Amino acid sequence: MMPFRVLAFCLLCFTMFLAIGCAGKSGTVKPEGASDSMPAVGQAQAPSLRAETSANEPLDPFASADEDAGDEYDPWEPVNANIFAFNLKVDRYVLKPVAKGYDFILPDVVQVGISNIFSNLRVAPRFLNNVFQGKVKGAGIEVGRFLINSTVGLAGFFDLATKIDLVTPEEDFGQTLGFYGVKPGPYLILPLLQPFTVRDFVGYVGDVFLNPINWLVLPIIEVEGVPSVIDHEDRTTTSVIQFGARVGEIVNDRSRNLQKFQGVEEATLDLYTAVRNAYLQKRAQAVRE
Repeated sequence: MMPFRVLAFCLLCFTMFLAIGCAGKSGTVKPEGASDSMPAVGQAQAPSLRAETSANEPLDPFASADEDAGDEYDPWEPVNANIFAFNLKVDRYVLKPVAKGYDFILPDVVQVGISNIFSNLRVAPRFLNNVFQGKVKGAGIEVGRFLINSTVGLAGFFDLATKIDLVTPEEDFGQTLGFYGVKPGPYLILPLLQPFTVRDFVGYVGDVFLNPINWLVLPIIEVEGVPSVIDHEDRTTTSVIQFGARVGEIVNDRSRNLQKFQGVEEATLDLYTAVRNAYLQKRAQAVRE
């Protein structure tokens, strides 16, 4: 029997996709301007939703407007902006000071190596999403990269595959959904997490399931009969390692981008809009590749 954590993930995904069918049956008017094509970063125009919808009609979380329109689909902007401000304060008063101390202690080459190891451990979701999209060459490159970096590259610390030009665009489940025509849906900001669209958040959860580490090594996803390196019952150890690894990766990434983020914060008047535009543009490009 699957534990509560798996059921919660499944319920979340089911709720997201159920909204598609509900919206389709109710005849929800799709707002103009929601598309994968977004204006350049720094255009601090206010997002507009020109569609008129009935108060009784449910919001379609995957609704999209004319692909030629340039407005961001951000119907939850007031809530998003408040959560964004909270995340910014956490970064300013907690994460950034920790990252500065971390950067003072560890040289850049070590930070890059740690980042490479975390990337190497996520090979399975990237490989599978290449397969799901029919990108045979990309799937083969991911396998080749993993074999080279895991052996000669010392468990991925050195990204030797890139040095020999063995590279391919990273694929995730959000991009796979986009590949099959699922629309981005509204822009979404959650506490202490990266930006998303609704589609990308479903994809984020999907990639958790696609990573065998979460099944066979550190089982945050537990199914009866599926073995794991750490016993399913030893949830304390699993939780501590998973949480510690995630915090370590976040601090490491923040340390590597101290100057970059500082420059963006100082040069941008409307940081919320700039981050939103940059994220949506990046994701649109990733889906098109």
